[in-house]
Order: sequence, then structure tokens, then C-alpha cells
Amino acid sequence: MDERLKRLRNSMDTTTFSQLNFTERHRKKIWEKINKENEREEDVLFAIMQILVQEKTGFELVQLLRGRGLRTFEDNEGKLYTLLHQLEQEGCLHASWNESSVKYYQLSNKGRKRLRTLEKQFTPKRFAFNKLVGEGE
Repeated sequence: MDERLKRLRNSMDTTTFSQLNFTERHRKKIWEKINKENEREEDVLFAIMQILVQEKTGFELVQLLRGRGLRTFEDNEGKLYTLLHQLEQEGCLHASWNESSVKYYQLSNKGRKRLRTLEKQFTPKRFAFNKLVGEGE
């Protein structure tokens, strides 16, 4: 398989990407994206569910996640709406449209139960972190 990938790369270098040049700025941005610390999915899900205790639009949700330092959906809001749709299909969210055709999301009872379960999982981690940094003693 390695050999096939090498041949593909060589082929692309001589045909498809032969005219493609990256500036140093582009290279730096690409490396920053590659090396960017990925946020754990469970942390993102936990934050989303905490925020959706109150009714929010997808746009508001992205802004509030950004305020928490979570940038998972910053360049790909479609990924957020896919997740929201999945949570809605699972019965964890209620979605409704207002008269201005804006869609709002909020946790359902099932979603609140799931949030309580997630809170129990996260609480020991927070307690351990607080002890480590000297808080909560």
C-alpha cells in the first residue's frame, strides 16, 4: 500500500499540483491547523448540552461555545447542525421554529437526564483537577 501512495503522490505532484505554490504564511497556517489541539468530543457534547438547557439558535450556540474556548465548529458549522439533528433524532433535543423562520434548540427531558449523567462523569475529573491546582480544599 505504501508504494501505491508514493506513486499517487508523485503523479499528483507532476500533474495536479505542479502549479500549486504555498507562501510561508499559508504553510504556517496549515501547520497550525494540523497541530491544533483537538477538543474531545465528550467535552464538546457536554458544553452543548449545558448551553441548551435554555433555548438557543445554532448561531447563538456557536458563539457561546466560542466563548468557552471551543472552536470545533468555527470553520464547519455544518458539523454542528449534523450533531444537533442527531441529538434531535435521539430524542435529547426539541427543535422549534419561530415566526421569523429561525430554528431554536432546547434539551428535552431525555436530554436533561443525559446531561445529569455526563455531569456525574465530569464531576470527579473536576474535583481531581481542583485538588491538583489547590482549589476546593
